[in-house]
Amino acid sequence: MKVVAFERSVQGTGSSRRLRLAGKTPAIVYGANSQPKLIELDHNAIFHALKKESFHSSILELEIGNASEQVLLRDVQYHPFKPLVLHVDFQRVDASKKLHKKVPLHYLNQEISKAVKLESAILTHVMNELEITCLPGDLPEFIEVDLAEIGVGQSLHAKDVKLPAGVELMQYLEQENPVIVSATVPAAAVAEDASSAAVEGDGAPAAS
Repeated sequence: MKVVAFERSVQGTGSSRRLRLAGKTPAIVYGANSQPKLIELDHNAIFHALKKESFHSSILELEIGNASEQVLLRDVQYHPFKPLVLHVDFQRVDASKKLHKKVPLHYLNQEISKAVKLESAILTHVMNELEITCLPGDLPEFIEVDLAEIGVGQSLHAKDVKLPAGVELMQYLEQENPVIVSATVPAAAVAEDASSAAVEGDGAPAAS
């Protein structure tokens, strides 16, 4: 995905305010043993780009004048109540160095999973993204998690996820191995089943 930017030489609160009034968003690009560079973006373009999931988890082609460089989106500051992007941070990518990034999880086959289809369970997404490490060329836009075989009372953990080639979990996830999705029967359904069983038991004929 390409991001068109323009260099800016002036910084400070007043300069940033003037940029925003002109429909621009101040930003910065840093990293890869190069000096940070102040840039500006078209606000409407970056506002709509930020709505795309892939924009947050992909390597972006940042075009500044006649030059371009590969970057990752690292931080976005929004206005507390207006639909306004206040500032954006990009980090340069070094193709030879591993990076770490949070990548979205896409859950598949939820409706036909054993837990839902056979037990009317509810699948709870405890985590919707995983933090991974890999070389820039191996960075996935998302990671798929197949829920077809999950049964009621079962959980999937971070280490259960099949990662693409060249991709690893961050070390703290390897150590903690948190639950990412769980399958449980709603409490109301459990209570209803228990109540039905009690009624049936009360109505049974006494033994002679």
